[in-house]
Amino acid sequence: MHCDRKVNLFVFSWSALPVRSKVYVYITFQHQLLVFEHVDFPQAGIQVPGGTVEFGEKPHEAAIREANEESGLENLRLVRSLGSLDRDMREFGLAEIHERYYFHLVCDEIPPQTWIGFEQTPSDGSQGPIKFKFYWVLLQAVPALAGKTDEMLPVLHDARDISL
Repeated sequence: MHCDRKVNLFVFSWSALPVRSKVYVYITFQHQLLVFEHVDFPQAGIQVPGGTVEFGEKPHEAAIREANEESGLENLRLVRSLGSLDRDMREFGLAEIHERYYFHLVCDEIPPQTWIGFEQTPSDGSQGPIKFKFYWVLLQAVPALAGKTDEMLPVLHDARDISL
């Protein structure tokens, strides 16, 4: 699997900043997108499943792993890569670059409308478990996502595999 789109958002040198590979997953069911909120930390904002690519792991493997671990959904199908981009995280208080890979996964079975899930091993090093409230939002009305992880939604909307 390869990423079919690479977007560089900044033109200045990042050579002094560490680079971390991250994946973000847009999981859809019919015309809905899966999102979640931190139950105990609502200030973290609305998010989609995602996390760090582990050593030796390919981004598409990390996407499936993170989607399963965070959401608890098991019957997910990888549709395609939506692309990748580099994001300077200093605007979010982190002195690092995130090499972000985005993927579209589909839930092939009827999922619950809302549920509570737990992340047992947070990639930021904090102590788990972290309690999440998952729910579905209409693709035409996705709210702003934390950390600008909604930046690839236009690619999802433009994909032939999504019809609105």
